[in-house]
Parts: sequence; C-alpha cells; structure tokens
Amino acid sequence: MRTALFLVAGLLFLAASLLLGRLFSSNYAGATVVATVVYVALWFVIAGANMWVGVTRAGYSVTEELPIFLLIFGLPRQWPLFSNGRSFKSAGQGVT
Repeated sequence: MRTALFLVAGLLFLAASLLLGRLFSSNYAGATVVATVVYVALWFVIAGANMWVGVTRAGYSVTEELPIFLLIFGLPRQWPLFSNGRSFKSAGQGVT
C-alpha cells in the first residue's frame, strides 16, 4: 500500500511541476524543462529517503528495497517519455 501511495504522490508531484512549468513558460521559454529537471532531482531524493527508511527502520535489506526504489523513482520519472514528449513541450515549442 505504501508503494502505491508513493507512486500516486510521484505522479501528482510531476503534474504539479509540469503545471508550474507551463505557467512560467510565457515568461521563460525553458520553464517546463527546468521544472522537469527539478522534479527528477527532488523525486530522486524523496525516493532515496523512502529506501533509507525501509532499510534502517523497517529492517529490509538493500537488495530487498532496491526494486521498490527503482519502481518508485523510475515509473513517475518515465511518465513524460511515455507521453511522447508532450510534457516537455513549452509554449508550442519542442525541446531540442
């Protein structure tokens, strides 16, 4: 259940980051890209903290937690790629 909550939180955090990128894209053309990069960096730290809690407090080994970390970090991070790059487009311009 905890993994599912983290996945939903990751997707909501991604949506919020991309929304902020779109809102600021009229003033700064690269805002969506910056928002996505900031999202990936912060989500890596959050997923890593979740793994650390699983290892230190819940008693799981690193080899048991690593697949969960990869799922929690990887799935929301890959979402923009699954959407054919539409998340990376800012103000009608694609990222090159």
